[in-house]
Amino acid sequence: MNAPAQNPFRQTVGWLAAHARFPAQRLEPRAEALVCFAALAAADEADERERHLIKSSDAAMMAAQRTLANRRKQVHFKCDNSAKV
Repeated sequence: MNAPAQNPFRQTVGWLAAHARFPAQRLEPRAEALVCFAALAAADEADERERHLIKSSDAAMMAAQRTLANRRKQVHFKCDNSAKV
């Protein structure tokens, strides 16, 4: 099988070359159109998957920020000046 990171159009041309002896022979026009539409759909899906690979938040960074905020809150309780002489 081809690598998933490969361009779907390149995969389609490779499949046509392997199974349909492309470009020496060609499929029927309707069959070629169907294969091209399938390649276009695969390219669209690959583009959609790449868009969703970006994470909007980093869990470790958010945990570190929460810990820092909690430590800052505790500092105010320790700096109590109520025991005035």
